[in-house]
Amino acid sequence: MKGLFCRRGVNDAMPKFVIQETSLAEALGSNQIRVKVKACGLSPLDLKLLSDVGFQRDLIPVGREVAGVVLQVGPKVSTFQQQDEVVGILPLDSPCSGLCDVIDIDEYYLVQKPEKLSSVCVAGALHDGLCAYTALHTHARIAAGHTLLVMDGASSFGLMCIQLACYHGVKVLTTSHSPQKRTFLEQLRPSVVRVIPVDNSSSDLLSVVLEETGGLGVDIVIDSGVRLHEEEEETEETKFLPHKNDIISVLGVGGHWVTSHQDLQLDPPDCRLLYLKSASVSFLNPEVWTASTAQQGRYLHILKDIVEKMSAGVLRPQPEEAVPLYEATVTMEAVQRHQKKKAVVQL
Repeated sequence: MKGLFCRRGVNDAMPKFVIQETSLAEALGSNQIRVKVKACGLSPLDLKLLSDVGFQRDLIPVGREVAGVVLQVGPKVSTFQQQDEVVGILPLDSPCSGLCDVIDIDEYYLVQKPEKLSSVCVAGALHDGLCAYTALHTHARIAAGHTLLVMDGASSFGLMCIQLACYHGVKVLTTSHSPQKRTFLEQLRPSVVRVIPVDNSSSDLLSVVLEETGGLGVDIVIDSGVRLHEEEEETEETKFLPHKNDIISVLGVGGHWVTSHQDLQLDPPDCRLLYLKSASVSFLNPEVWTASTAQQGRYLHILKDIVEKMSAGVLRPQPEEAVPLYEATVTMEAVQRHQKKKAVVQL
């Protein structure tokens, strides 16, 4: 049996992705399940995070969002039985690559997959759904009547945030990076209140947000990264990112900023402005659910709620075209370089 693994690069060089032979233990653990994988989602590997949590293997398994069918259950498994369709995210320290034909996984990382939901769809959208749920419910604690600003709403993560917020009666504003994305966002149903174009230097985020909120600012901002300095060299990845001052300026009194920027630096004037607004900042790290077992029950509830909302049509992710297994190495290299946002491999 073969799986996809990552070999770390030397001196910050790009990692290499290789196909390696692997095998499973003969006997299942008490609470383990043997799953035949039908689809696997590919997301960029956060090698720095893996180092920070002490994960130092030479070969790192690749592909963690999996959907498949239960082949065998351990003696103490009570949640699933053979032929059940399941979906879940492999933990950070999993020895298995999600691109193996068959994997062993603990039952506490899986939930039932609704019949009407395709394996490719759920494997491609589960991670973004988890991020959106964590940002809006765990960190921001959204409620009906709140006003939310989602940066880059046409991204797969931004789209999940918009749909989940609209479902809960939240007033949503979002930004777009191109005329095509603006058209796509304006045609969403349920619709967002305002799509703010940021594809040119003349766009004024603050004035539009204040106009839409009666000068009060928004209750919640969710970003996908920020620029820390005005003079920061722009790359293809960062040229559309908002500046941290823009984010703080659009927050209302008691507002909450949920950021994906791992190395956010706030200067004293930034902190002073946050203090004056009695606003707060949270860091979005979706890996915390599988890195710690402190809230495993809540994590499973989140996964179950995500797949049920996807099955009911509340969450409608952008469809990902599945690639065959023989293209997995090249596809993962593109994902790691951020040339592709997301990919799904169909086994």
